[in-house]
Amino acid sequence: MQDAVAIVTGGGTGIGASVVRKLAKRGVRCVINYASSRDEAEALAAEVGTGAIAVQADIVEDAACRALAGAAVDAFGRIDFLVNNAGRTKFADHEDLDALDAEDFVDIYRLNTIAPFQMIRACAPAMRGGGIGAVVNVASVAGVFGNGSSVAYAASKGALVTMTRSLARALAPAIRVNAVAPGYVGTGWFEKRLGEEGFAALNERIASKTPMGIAAGPDDVAGPIVQLLDPDARAITGEVMLVDAGAHLDVGLSRRPGREI
Repeated sequence: MQDAVAIVTGGGTGIGASVVRKLAKRGVRCVINYASSRDEAEALAAEVGTGAIAVQADIVEDAACRALAGAAVDAFGRIDFLVNNAGRTKFADHEDLDALDAEDFVDIYRLNTIAPFQMIRACAPAMRGGGIGAVVNVASVAGVFGNGSSVAYAASKGALVTMTRSLARALAPAIRVNAVAPGYVGTGWFEKRLGEEGFAALNERIASKTPMGIAAGPDDVAGPIVQLLDPDARAITGEVMLVDAGAHLDVGLSRRPGREI
């Protein structure tokens, strides 16, 4: 992976930042995409070195996706890896059918489903000739089991799972396309929302419910992402890897969908 080039969307914080750090340790040159987290993205680029650059782009817009791919080619002459990490949700009880409207669905789908497609389309021409092209989409266990923060979120991630398999078939053999499906991930977003004590209590509660006895953090998801990008995984495409400390083993035992993943 030395001197390969990766674009990581939503790369300035959370899972994306952990992916950038792990890739940089492998000698990968990273394009850190951000929509609004400029300070974090630029600080991360300076931290990891290897020529990493931070590039602002609102990837819900197709033109921005093409410009982001172009910036990577202009800077490094190639694109080898793409991590579609950026996403959003709206919290809404699954049983409250009036909690979401059409605009909520459109807003969530634009970033969680359409933007990854646009990014893959924008990057594919540059990725085809490198011999190690690989995409990892960050889905969710919500898209596999229909749980999570809202019906719209689960549906958008379910669509991303299906799209991963469709594009794995369509882009083979030049580009591999896989996905990870995290469960709960203890990012800074939760800490800001709950405060330090509330965040610690949430992690403790999640850990008590998982077979592995842990509450996953960003590094726990970034590791599998890098493994799927690695050319050593050349025989793996169209796969969706669940990364939830085994919590999916208990899915279905309770009727009510969880909101913590």
